[in-house]
Amino acid sequence: MRRSYRRVPAVLLLLLLAGCSGGSQSTLHASGFGAQRTEGLWWLFFWISVAVFAEVMALLGWAVWRRRRPNARIRGGDSLGMVTVLGVAIPFVILVVVYGFGLQDLNALASPPKKADVTVDVVGHRWWWEVHYADQPGAVTANEIHIPVGESVRIRLRTADVQHSFWVPNLMPKTDLIAGKLNSTWLYTDKAGTYRGQCAEYCGQQHAFMAFRVVAEPPTVFHSWVTALATPPARTLTTAQQHGLQVFEQSSCASCHTIRGTTAAGTIGPDLSSIGSRWSIGAGAAPNDAGHLGGWIANSQTIKPGNAMPPQPVAAQDLPDLVAYLQSLK
Repeated sequence: MRRSYRRVPAVLLLLLLAGCSGGSQSTLHASGFGAQRTEGLWWLFFWISVAVFAEVMALLGWAVWRRRRPNARIRGGDSLGMVTVLGVAIPFVILVVVYGFGLQDLNALASPPKKADVTVDVVGHRWWWEVHYADQPGAVTANEIHIPVGESVRIRLRTADVQHSFWVPNLMPKTDLIAGKLNSTWLYTDKAGTYRGQCAEYCGQQHAFMAFRVVAEPPTVFHSWVTALATPPARTLTTAQQHGLQVFEQSSCASCHTIRGTTAAGTIGPDLSSIGSRWSIGAGAAPNDAGHLGGWIANSQTIKPGNAMPPQPVAAQDLPDLVAYLQSLK
């Protein structure tokens, strides 16, 4: 029993070190203008708290030391002056300063540093994210947002069901998705990279697996990507992939999902036109590989219980070809 207690400080130290890793999903590793303002305010609060804690400990030590002196006396005037300065005047100044910095940051976060050239519509579902590029009709994807480096991107947010919250800690503070209301935020970064986002409002059983990725890339790469996303490519399919397409169109998959360039035009589930290149299955529930994709099709409830997709009655001999076809959609 004693040995297990001795391990606790070491475990806590490892957790703290893990939280300080360079690639973490944290506002304290800001890569965007909005997150940098939040990070600065956080550090201001932190150092004020450290200073107040140090002051309280010093006063406590001084009080203990003074009481233990021989013939120590405490005069009422000394106590009143100390309370006035340390308990009223200094806290008032701190609150005014913090309030001023908070208003300054709120004003800075109200609008992007540059005029938004790209508009993205994001719809929150239980439990995935639908993404439309407003300037490119037909450019639709899920759980993944691409943005150009050095350009401001306006994000328009709404929910299809319950309340959600759009949060990319490394780029921007949270913005709620409220039923019946259109909210908006923006993303801006000068650093190319991939940033993880998350629903930050508890929305039900699979709230933890309602993640997405923001991919920041050079403007030329971004515009090529979004143009390709909006245009169904002319694919050359193998015999197995062609059979997989037939299986998809003839099954219940086509009634819920869309694949541009095919007869599948469902709107209940995510658009699958680019599923082969997506980072995950089920908004972070599983890796996007053949094994997990086949398991998801056969019975997604074993991977993400409670999601809206029922088990699919796809024959075992047809499943590999269906998976091969879906993986070709990039």
